[in-house]
Amino acid sequence: MKKITSLISVTALAISVIGIVPVTAGAEENVIYGTMNIPYADFYMAELSGSTNEYEVDAVSSATTSKWSKNGAGELFEGTYNQANDDGTGTILGVTYPVAVTQSDLDSLGENNYNFTAVDYVPSAYKTVTVAEGKAVFSAVQDETPTTSGESSIKLSTDTPWGDYLIDVENAPEMGAIYGAMIKTSDGSIYAMGHEANIWRGELAWSSGIKTSEPHGNTLPYENFVGLMGSTINEVSFITLDGYVNIPTDTYVPVKFDGSVNISESTSGTGKTSFTTENFPADYEKSYSIADNFTITDGEISYTNAPAGSYTMTISDSSGKYADMSADFTLSTDNMPAQYAGNGVLVKADNADNADFENFIKNISIVTVNGTDYSASGRGSTKIIGDDGKIDTSVSSRDGNIFNGQGTYSISVKATGYNKTLDFNFETDGNTSSPAPATTTTTTTTTANNNNTTTTATKSTSSSAGKESPKTGVAGVAIPVTVMAVAVATAFTVKKKNK
Repeated sequence: MKKITSLISVTALAISVIGIVPVTAGAEENVIYGTMNIPYADFYMAELSGSTNEYEVDAVSSATTSKWSKNGAGELFEGTYNQANDDGTGTILGVTYPVAVTQSDLDSLGENNYNFTAVDYVPSAYKTVTVAEGKAVFSAVQDETPTTSGESSIKLSTDTPWGDYLIDVENAPEMGAIYGAMIKTSDGSIYAMGHEANIWRGELAWSSGIKTSEPHGNTLPYENFVGLMGSTINEVSFITLDGYVNIPTDTYVPVKFDGSVNISESTSGTGKTSFTTENFPADYEKSYSIADNFTITDGEISYTNAPAGSYTMTISDSSGKYADMSADFTLSTDNMPAQYAGNGVLVKADNADNADFENFIKNISIVTVNGTDYSASGRGSTKIIGDDGKIDTSVSSRDGNIFNGQGTYSISVKATGYNKTLDFNFETDGNTSSPAPATTTTTTTTTANNNNTTTTATKSTSSSAGKESPKTGVAGVAIPVTVMAVAVATAFTVKKKNK
C-alpha cells in the first residue's frame, strides 16, 4: 500500500526557495491539496472519457431508511456523501475524494467549491481540479504507481438477488474503502459502478434490464449496463485512497433473457413429471442437469428412487452464448418417518427406514413453537432441531430465548417434501427431561400420484422499466469530512508504495 508523506514545513521551504531561486511574477502558482464532495457524474467523467459507451453517471436513490447513510469509517459506503429525504430514505450523491487545485481556481469557485477541505499532506492519489466557465472539471485519478493484482481472479455469477450479474474478487488484495469501481471490456467500453446499487462490501452487482429490483426494494438502474451482456470483461478496476487496484481477467458475460421454466411437482420414489420452457432464444442449445437417477428429455423428467425434497433443474446453453436458466420443484410423500421419543429427541418411526428418517431431518424447513414459526434454513434461520434429531433448548431467535426453562411447549415440525407435519408437546424442567408423550402427524398438503401433476413451481424473470435516479449536482449538501490544517505552499513530495 502507499504511504502518505507529510509536506516540508512552510518556513523551511520558504528559506530554501528564497536562497536558490528569486521570486518572480512568472513563478508557478501554488497547488493546494484537500478533499471535495465530487458528484458521481463529475467523478467518473474523465474515467469514462474515450470509452465507446461514454455516459453520465447518476446518483443512486435508495429505498432503505438507513443503509444509504452509512458512510463513516469502516461502514458500508465509507467515503460517500449523501442527501436525506423527508421519509427517511436518501440518495448517495457521490464520493469525498482527495483533490489538487490551485488557489486561484479554488477562489473562482466561490461558495460552490464542493465542500473543499484542506489537508496538510500530499495524498497518495488524487484528482486534479481545473475550472472552465466557472465549473470544476475533475481529472482521472492521478496515480503514479497503480496496483495490478495478478494473483486475484474474478468470479461471475448470473444467479443473484442483487441484479442480473454479480462479481466476486477471489484472493482480493487489501484495498480499504472503495470509492469507485469500473468494469472494462474488450470492445473498449467502460462501465462505472455506484454504491449500494452496484458496490457492496467489495462485490459488484448490476442489472442489464432483466431483474430490475432487489430485495431491499431498490429499483436498479440498468440502461447503461445493457451492453455488458455478451461482452468480455478484460479488467475490473477499483478506486481507493491509494489509487487504482486493477484486476485483469478474461471473463465472458453470458446473455440473459426474459424466459421462464415451469416444472410440475410430483411424488417421490420412482416416477416422472413434466416441464415447459417459455421465451427461450431460438439459437439456445439446451442441455439439462438435476441430480443422479434423473433422466431429462424435452418436456419430461423421469427419476428412480428419488427421496422427498426440493430439486433444481438447470438448463444450460451448450454454445456458451446464453446464461443458465434454473427452476426448483418438489417431490413429496405422505410418509412420516419420524416420531417424538421424549427427552427432547426425534427418532425413526416404526416401520420407517434410516435413510428416510435422515432425509426428513435434513429437510426440516419450519419448526413452530407455541404458534410461532421459525425457519430452519437460510439467512436469519433458527435451528431448533439439530442433525441428530435433538431439540436445542438454548437456541435463541431475534426476540430472545425460545425455551425459557420449565414448561410445556406445543411443537410442529415441517420438512420440505413431507406432506404431514410432526406434532407433539415438549415438556421440560430446564434439563430437557420428560416422559415420552404420544406423537401425532397432521397432513398439510395433498399431491398427485406419479403420473399426474399438481402444483407448478416457477422461476422466471421479467423486464420492466427502471426508475431513473436523480442527476448529481454541485456538491455542498452533505456534512464534510473532518477539517484538517490549511494547505501549505508548493513543496517537494515523495510517495511510494510498499509491495
